[in-house]
Amino acid sequence: MIKKISKKFKIAIVTVAIAVSTFSFYSFTDDYFEISRNLDIFSTLFRELNIYYVDGVKPGDLMKKGIDSMLESLDPYTNYIPESDIEDYRFMTTGQYGGIGALIGQRGDDVIITDPYENFPAQKADVRAGDVIIEIDGKSIKGKKYDDISKILKGQPKTIVKLTLKRDGEVQPIVKDIERDDIKIKSVPYYGVIQDGIGYIRLTGFTENAGNEVKEALTELKTKNNIKSLVLDLRGNPGGLLNEAVNIVNLFVNKGTDVVSTKGKVKEWDKQYKALNTAVDTEIPIAVLVNSGSASASEIVSGAIQDLDRGIIIGQRSFGKGLVQTTRPLSYNSQLKVTTAKYYIPSGRCIQALDYAHRNDDGSVGKIPDSLMTEFKTKSGRTVYDGGGVYPDFVTEPRMLSNISQSLVAKYHIFDFATKYRIAHPSIATAKTFRLTEPEYNDFVSFLSGKEYDYTTKSEKEIEELKATAEKEKYFESVKTEYEALKKKIMHDKSADLKKFKEEITEMLESEIVSRYYFQNGQIEASFDHDDEIRKAVEALNDKNVFTSILSNSMASKKPIAKE
Repeated sequence: MIKKISKKFKIAIVTVAIAVSTFSFYSFTDDYFEISRNLDIFSTLFRELNIYYVDGVKPGDLMKKGIDSMLESLDPYTNYIPESDIEDYRFMTTGQYGGIGALIGQRGDDVIITDPYENFPAQKADVRAGDVIIEIDGKSIKGKKYDDISKILKGQPKTIVKLTLKRDGEVQPIVKDIERDDIKIKSVPYYGVIQDGIGYIRLTGFTENAGNEVKEALTELKTKNNIKSLVLDLRGNPGGLLNEAVNIVNLFVNKGTDVVSTKGKVKEWDKQYKALNTAVDTEIPIAVLVNSGSASASEIVSGAIQDLDRGIIIGQRSFGKGLVQTTRPLSYNSQLKVTTAKYYIPSGRCIQALDYAHRNDDGSVGKIPDSLMTEFKTKSGRTVYDGGGVYPDFVTEPRMLSNISQSLVAKYHIFDFATKYRIAHPSIATAKTFRLTEPEYNDFVSFLSGKEYDYTTKSEKEIEELKATAEKEKYFESVKTEYEALKKKIMHDKSADLKKFKEEITEMLESEIVSRYYFQNGQIEASFDHDDEIRKAVEALNDKNVFTSILSNSMASKKPIAKE
């Protein structure tokens, strides 16, 4: 009897096993068939299109558009990287490329140098912001766009590129033979002391070695400047390498502390990242600055600092990118950057915006329903929320430029005035102390005479919308007189706006002028006196009671409110 039961049991097991394996086989077969069928359809369509379409087509361009459209249906961060763009991708991850070390831009038909990097080949050869590129290696660049020129300027280190430049104030073109070099843009472009005892580190990316750069800056500030607290500026930092974010958090927390974890469909790739090294300082008070441009690795750092109650966060809600990308090699030296996981900071929350496809004009996420947000607890028990970025402990309003300032920047008038100023003034005061005088501002106003920089204010747009609605509803004739009077009152006056927004415009002029003498570092130093977030950080760090009260009664415990 026992033998019979055992035999039946064995038969049952085999039957179940066959059923399961058959189901798995059919499931795999169905997926494989579906993939094969659609690939076959695509390849035959692609062949027929190339043979019979009425006009000539470029197969490479056509294929890239098809791939890009397919990937756009997934998320914004899954991208195809063709071989021609690999060098740009390498720069994003390493901060390194072969070239002359200068940013260029398009102004009308001209391609101009906008920002030479200090101590790199272009700056060493006295190539200046405002120089117009006429020729490269003896060939005219007329008709070419700045992105085409950028590719030409890049190349192997130790090779020579000849630039012919037109410079304001010079009658004849200037010729420069520049030897390309390895251009490594630092993730920490600036660090220093904002006020006695308060250090400042600006982190603009998370490329290779970013952690060491922050460590070196922090160590020097502690040993040489004896700082007692720190401002870590992550505003506008789009992120980068995850392991560098872990390394930076590790500078401020004990070895073994959980920093971030990743979870995705391929469970074998799930990983917990801990602080692996001895910290530099686990006690120094920290204020981290973020805004809507702080994303990805920036949010790991700021979110971990907040979740571990290691410091305070100041600014605006961060971007909300909690997705992890991995690069996969493809044929012909191309690559696929594909989203493989989400990351989770120490409290267990994921800061990925639930709806990453729809954002406000400034890049911030829209309002998230309370029902879609989940509570989490920081190390000391404060309440924080998921659902869209890191919400600061102390929220500041983003600074919005006036319409006239935006127009002056877009039309290159501030840029061009700074170019002329540099020619007329061989030197200026230090970046921190330089100030534009009243007569010099009046010179700028005179410089604008006859130049186009018109703009439409929000009030003007709304009154025109009111007119259109009134006309549509047949009411306009009855309110026409009042409309004309109101329009006359709110019509912007450029001369009046130059006076009204003088302080704001002066700040931008000073920043642009300082960059001509002291480059990127100078611009950062020049901004300190006008920076609301830095001012708030200094106030909090200078008052221990304020700092501790923010940590114990954080605004992060309130549900975030975003712009509609």
